[in-house]
Amino acid sequence: MEIGIEQEEFLCLGLAIVTNPTRERKPKKKWKEEAFNPFNSITGGCEGKILRLLQMREQMIKVDHRKRNVGEIDDEHANGLHLIHLLLISATSLDENKPDSAIETLSELFQNTSLTGDSVQRVAAYFADGLVARLLTRKSPFYDMITKQPTQEEEFLAFTEFYKASPFYQFAHFTANQAIMEAFEFEEERNSDNKALHVIDFDVSYGFQWPSLIQSLSDKATGKNRISLKITGFGKNPQELHETESRLVGFAKGCKNLVFEFQGLLRGTKPVNQNRKKNETVVVNLAFYLNTLNSSSKVFETLKCVHSLNPSIVVLAEQEGSRSTRSFLSRFMESLHYFAAMFDSLDDCLPLGSAERFSIEKNHLGKEIKKFMNYDKDEMNCPKYESMETWKGRMERSGFEGAKLSSKCLMQAKLLLKIRSHCCPIQFDGENSGFNVFERDEGNAISLGWQDRCLLTASSWYCVR
Repeated sequence: MEIGIEQEEFLCLGLAIVTNPTRERKPKKKWKEEAFNPFNSITGGCEGKILRLLQMREQMIKVDHRKRNVGEIDDEHANGLHLIHLLLISATSLDENKPDSAIETLSELFQNTSLTGDSVQRVAAYFADGLVARLLTRKSPFYDMITKQPTQEEEFLAFTEFYKASPFYQFAHFTANQAIMEAFEFEEERNSDNKALHVIDFDVSYGFQWPSLIQSLSDKATGKNRISLKITGFGKNPQELHETESRLVGFAKGCKNLVFEFQGLLRGTKPVNQNRKKNETVVVNLAFYLNTLNSSSKVFETLKCVHSLNPSIVVLAEQEGSRSTRSFLSRFMESLHYFAAMFDSLDDCLPLGSAERFSIEKNHLGKEIKKFMNYDKDEMNCPKYESMETWKGRMERSGFEGAKLSSKCLMQAKLLLKIRSHCCPIQFDGENSGFNVFERDEGNAISLGWQDRCLLTASSWYCVR
């Protein structure tokens, strides 16, 4: 089945069906926390300065709520390079235990950032928040105010809006689904009785990945040759799993000739080989999962478990980065470059004044920024973005071999960008204007980039026996 450009519904985009497959630093003094002091103990008289800094932050937010125009901010100070420079000065001051200098620079930042300004002003505001949080102890009520997490409803709404507006998640999901479909068809060619597909998804989240696969399998099936699809999905909590099941079951009811089953399991449950049916193709989906594990040992333990399932294919999709380093400054700079590209890419998806864009930036991207900024305070919940080369090494050491992605995957990714991009010119094969897609690792991976920054990479893997 080929994708038609007219198919604009974001959850129903069909899949193509094929028949063939340094410098040495002095030791830092540790910062201590005092039980009843809301500020860091090294501030030594900085409490008043921090209070004034927080007041400036509140003023920035209040002005934003009155819809301040970007032109009202002094052009010289609002210049993107100037804001980036101020952020780096603030981060360096904090890294060197110089709170007075950090507070002074952050004060200037809050005078020139804006949650409703251009993309650089917006991303700078969230990074400034993250830096302020590092001045405070976790017991401080101000810390909770700055690092406040969105509600489940706000988080779901922001994710949904981001999914619809940007090709980011859709690129990963459709590429993974295409590889899954081709693996199923390959097994079907080898055994004509193979009419069952079992997907084991290690992070089913809201289930947005699977409607396009359900639709494509339904289009392929006939009344005489029905296809069975079972999705075993791991989720964060029972409520999320129940809502995901209802969503997918409801969608599948409209698909003829498809027998659908969903099994929800809580994350952490070991997916023991689940009574593999005869003539069943088993695939494993690891999209956006491995980077949530907080240690290399857990990654290798998971991959060992996946290998024991002997799936026909394993699909992997992860954000690109190198933020597992222990150095705060290097992690800060890497994160700043990455999220600046993410915020900038939204210019191609939504207008600056869009309420949907504000929701995405605050409750999705902003949430992730604050996690990275306080990695050492909340290591358990901080995702670790790695480079494609790092994941490749881990997969190979765990008994997997890269599988070449078909030309259909690349064609589908290019078509997705044509449909989803609105303002900037679309470029392919590594060109660096707007969104771009390009092959890597000799065709075993496909990456999505924004200008010259790689955002995420999708790949597929076979088990080596």
